[in-house]
Amino acid sequence: MIKRYPLLRSLLIYREMPWRFVLTGSLFIVVSAGLALQQWLIGHALNDVNNGQAVLRLADGSLDVSRAWFWLWALLGVALVRGVAQYAGGVLSLILSQSLLTRLRERILQQVQTLHLSYHWEHGMGEMISRTTRDADKLRDALISFWRQLVETPLMVLATVGLLAWYNLWLAGVPLVLTGVALWVFVRQTERLLMLDREVGAAYDRVNQDLSEGIGGVRVIKSFALEAGRIERFSQQVDFFAEQARRALAFASSRIPLPQVIVALGHVWIFIYGATLVRDGQLGIGEWVTSLLIATTLVFRIEGIGRVMQVFADARASAERIWQLLDTPTAIQSGTQVLSPEPLGVRFEQVTVQAPGGGRSILHDCTFTVEPGEMVALVGATGAGKSLLASLLPRLADVQHGGVSLGSSRTGWQDVRALDLNALRRRVHVVPQESFLFSDTLAANLRLAAPDASDETLRRGLRLAAAEDVMARLPHGLDTALGDRGVTLSGGQRQRINLARALLAHPDILCLDDATSALDTLTERQVIHNIRNLLQGDGQATTLLVISSKLSTLQLADRILVLDDGHIADSGTHADLAARNGFYRDLLGVDHV
Repeated sequence: MIKRYPLLRSLLIYREMPWRFVLTGSLFIVVSAGLALQQWLIGHALNDVNNGQAVLRLADGSLDVSRAWFWLWALLGVALVRGVAQYAGGVLSLILSQSLLTRLRERILQQVQTLHLSYHWEHGMGEMISRTTRDADKLRDALISFWRQLVETPLMVLATVGLLAWYNLWLAGVPLVLTGVALWVFVRQTERLLMLDREVGAAYDRVNQDLSEGIGGVRVIKSFALEAGRIERFSQQVDFFAEQARRALAFASSRIPLPQVIVALGHVWIFIYGATLVRDGQLGIGEWVTSLLIATTLVFRIEGIGRVMQVFADARASAERIWQLLDTPTAIQSGTQVLSPEPLGVRFEQVTVQAPGGGRSILHDCTFTVEPGEMVALVGATGAGKSLLASLLPRLADVQHGGVSLGSSRTGWQDVRALDLNALRRRVHVVPQESFLFSDTLAANLRLAAPDASDETLRRGLRLAAAEDVMARLPHGLDTALGDRGVTLSGGQRQRINLARALLAHPDILCLDDATSALDTLTERQVIHNIRNLLQGDGQATTLLVISSKLSTLQLADRILVLDDGHIADSGTHADLAARNGFYRDLLGVDHV
C-alpha cells in the first residue's frame, strides 16, 4: 500500500532515526505552543492596559508598574524560549533531512552498482545522473519544507484555532472551514502539477543524456566536425526543457493565488465578527487584537503552503522516479557456495542468452570446455556475442538456459549461479577492449585490484603488462593523475595499465576481450608470454581466454574456438582451422593452408 505513495516512503526513512525525529518534533511543538501562549499574553496585557491596571497610581502619588513589568518579562521569557526552540528545531530538521537524503543517495548508488547491465543499456547514463542529482535535490527541498509545512504548520493551525475557539467558537469556526477549503483546492491542483513535473523531468533527462554524450564523445564529434550540429541539438533539448518548466511555473503561478484569497477571507471575518463581539461586550479589546494577530499568522503560514504544494508535487514525481529505480529487482543474486581453491577452468553447457527485452537469442546451445592452465582463443564475426560470452564468466550477465560452471574435470564443476558473487569476481577477471581508468593517480587505479600492494608490487605488475615505459614517461610516476578516463594516455597505454591492474589481482581465470587490440605484435606477444610464465612460476595454472581477431594472438593459443550463429561451430589449432574451415579463413583473411 505504501508503495503507491513514493514521497511517504521517502519520509518513512525517518524511522531509522527515531530519537532525533522525536526531539525535532518536540521542539516544533514547543515553538507552536509558545506562539499561542505569546499571543494570549499579549491579549491579557492589552486588557490590563485598556482597563488601567497595567500601571497603578498609589495613594502617595507614586506609580506601581509591577504589573507592566510582569507582562514584559513574561513576553520576553516566552519569546526567548520560543526563539531558542525554533533555532534548535530548524538546525536539527536540516541535519535530519540531510541525513535522510544521504541514506537515500547511498541506496541509489548501491542499487546502480548492483543492477543488471541491460538496465543501464536501456536507461542510459543521463537518466541515472538526473535521478541521483535533480530528483534527489527536489526531494531534499521537500524534506526541508516537511518540518516547517507538514509539522510546524499543522501544529501552528491547531494552536491558533484552539485559542480562537477558547475566545469564541464562531470566531474560530469560519477561518477553520476556509482553511480547509483552501487546502482542498491546493490538493486538487497537485495532480496537474505532478504531471507537469514528470514532463519537466523527462525533458531534463534528455538534456543530461545529450550533455553526457557530448562530453564522452568529444573525439568523435571533433573528428567528423559535428560541433555545430551537436550544439544545435543540445540547444533544442534545452529550449524544450525550458518550455516544459515554463508551463509548470505558469500553471502554479496562476492557480496558487485563489486558495490564498480564500484563507485571507478568514482575517476579514475575524475583524468584522470580532468587532461585533467587542461592541456587545462578549470579547475584550485584548482578545480581539490577539485574534487579529492569530489570523495574520494563519494567513501568512497558509499562504506559504501554495509554494510548498508545488515543491511537494515536484518532489512526489522525483520520489516516484527514485523508487522506480530502487524497486527494480536485482537480476543477479549472489549464491552461497564457496569456490574451490583448486585451479579453475570453464565449462559452458548448452548456454542460451537472449537479447535484453526478450529478443532473439544471441547465444544458443553454446557448449565448450576449457581446462585449467589452457590458453584458448575465441573468434567470431562482429556481433556474434563474444563479449556477452565473456560477461557470463564473472556473472555480469546470466544465462536463460543451460549453465556456466567453474572447476575442472578432475575436481568437479560448480555452477557460477550457486557461488558467492564477491568471491567469484575476485578470482575471475574480464579485461574489456574499452579501457576505463578513473580520474585518479596511476597508483590508485592499480590498487583497485590489490589495495595493499606496495609500490614495488605495482611496478612489477606494470612490467608484466609491458607498461613500465608508460610510468617512466609520467611526470610523477605512480603518483601522476591520469585525468578523466585516462585522457592523458594513448589507447595502447590505457590497455596495458588495465592489463597490469588485472594481473595484480592474480586471477584464476583471465579473459582478455580484445584487450590487446591497440598493442603491436611484439608487445602483445611479450604480455601474453609474461602472463603464462608468471602463473606457471607461481604454481597456479591460470586459464586464459582471449577474444581476438589478430592472427598473432591466435597463433599463441593452445586451442581456438570458432563462434558462429550463437554456438561453437569448430575448434582446433590455427593450422587445423585454416586448413579445413572456410568461415575461419574469411574471418582472418588468410589463404588456404
